[in-house]
Formats: sequence, structure tokens, C-alpha cells
Amino acid sequence: MSVATKTDKIQRLAELTATKETSTGASLWREAFRRLKSSKMAIIGAVIIAVFVVIAIVGPYLTPYAPTAQTWRGEVFPNQGKFVGPRGENWFGLDHLGRDMFSRMLVGARQTLLVGVVSTLIGLVAGFLIGGLSGAAATLGGEAGKRVDSVIMRFIDMMLALPSLLLAVSVAAVMGQSLTTVMIAVGVVQVPVFARLLRGSMLAQGGADYVLAAQSLGVRKRRIVTSQIIPNSLSPVIVQATLSLATAIIEAAALSYLGLGNPDPAIPEWGVMLAQAQRFFDNAPMMAVYPAVGIIITALGFTLLGEAMREALDPKLRG
Repeated sequence: MSVATKTDKIQRLAELTATKETSTGASLWREAFRRLKSSKMAIIGAVIIAVFVVIAIVGPYLTPYAPTAQTWRGEVFPNQGKFVGPRGENWFGLDHLGRDMFSRMLVGARQTLLVGVVSTLIGLVAGFLIGGLSGAAATLGGEAGKRVDSVIMRFIDMMLALPSLLLAVSVAAVMGQSLTTVMIAVGVVQVPVFARLLRGSMLAQGGADYVLAAQSLGVRKRRIVTSQIIPNSLSPVIVQATLSLATAIIEAAALSYLGLGNPDPAIPEWGVMLAQAQRFFDNAPMMAVYPAVGIIITALGFTLLGEAMREALDPKLRG
């Protein structure tokens, strides 16, 4: 995807808030929530996310066995291609070290959720600071502010020009192998998206009547930005955060698959489990299928809800 395409999609989402509030005067989120309640896509996405979150929270307390215990080590012989599939006491079978796959999947859900949420928060916070500074400078900073905005946006465009996975791999390779590295690397990838999105939304709000009225009344520019423009520019950012959770989970799994994740393979995490399973795929394909399906369904849930929210905000995308 080219930088221009990425920028156009971000800018379009940033303009949604201003478009709706200017044309109807109604509460953006009240109307959006009304449409979401009747959207099958939103309902399916919300159900998937709810199930995933519940499993991530309570799953580790419901595991029938310790996820790291090699209780059935004597029953599996990876070198001979002998594995144990699903059975009564091991619903998902055993991995190559004789550990219960069902227990590892439950515990791995928490690790996967943790990585996705923390990395998205890193990108959101950093992007909020950068985008907020750039948007404030461009909106109310005069000529000097526009120059500052231009410099910041050229740096953001440079980041957007790099493929997201390549950027994440580069950051992870520099920082070293760890779970924290994965969170930071994936978070860095999200920074330019959030920064440009907030900046675009602030520019769209900059010409609104309430901003002009505040300026005519002599309200300080800093107060206009912090109490008026930024709060009214957050709607598309929240939508993007939902979509970013899906990409964060996938990219974190990709980094773990490439060997840049948690160096302790005993700690269950779906991306690490998928990487471990590739050596035994011919004889035990379900070892890879379980974490892969978990990643796909979870990412699908966040994507469905995020896309439904985006369509609820944009009248041109509704059928």
C-alpha cells in the first residue's frame, strides 16, 4: 500500500466527525451506537471480542493442568513423528514436550491480549502527543505553527512509507528478543497512523463555528485546543484503536513466529506456539492450527467491530 493511499484513508476517517456534526448537529456517538445495535457485523465482532477477553481473564484459572508441566513427556516422540492427538483428558492433545495444548491455549490468550492492548496503547499515547502537537500548531499556530506541522508530518510520512512489519522487525532486532520488545516494536508501527489521524481530525475541527466563536471571544489558543478541538477530534481515533488491536495481535504473532518474541518458550503465547509447531507440522498439524485459528478469529473480531464503527460514522459507506 502506497503512502498516498494510507494517508487518504486516514484523512477520510479524520474528516468523519466534522462532517457529521456539521451536517446534522446531532451527537455523533449516539447516532453511531444506534446503527451499531442493528449491525450484524458489529454484533458478531463484539461477541468474538467478549469471548476472547473472558477467556483471557478467567482462562488461566480454569486450566485443567499446568501449562508448562511436561506431564506426558513419555508419550510423545517428536523424532519418530509420534504425537498424541485430542482425547478425553487432553481435549486439544499434547505438544512436542508432552504439555496439554488446551491449557496452553487458555493461558496464551492472556499473553496475546496483553501484547495487543499494551502495544496499541503505546502507539495511541505517542501518536496522540505527536498528532496533538502537530494539529495544534497547524490549526492555531500561524505561519510558524504551519512550519512546525510540516516538519512533523514529513517525519510521519517517512514512517508510513516503510512496510509496517519491516519497521516492527527492525525495531525488535535493535532492541533484542523479549516480550517487551514486541510490545514496543508493534507500538512504534502504530504511532504514525494515530498521529496523522488526530492531526487530520483537528484540522477538520479547526474551522468549526465553535472554534471561531471562541477566538472571537478572546479565549486563549491553548484552552481552545485542549478543551474544545482535541475532545471533539477523538472519535475517529477511538475507531482506529479498535482496528489497530487486530493488526497489533497479528504483527506481534508474526514477530514471535520470526523468533523475536519472548525468549522463554515455556511461557504460552499464541505466536510462540505457532513458531514451535512449524517443525512438526507434517506429523502434528493441529499444534499449529489451534493457535493460528485463535489469532485469526480474534483479529477478525476486532476488525469487524472496527469496520462497523467506521461505517456507522460515515454515511457514504452505509448501504
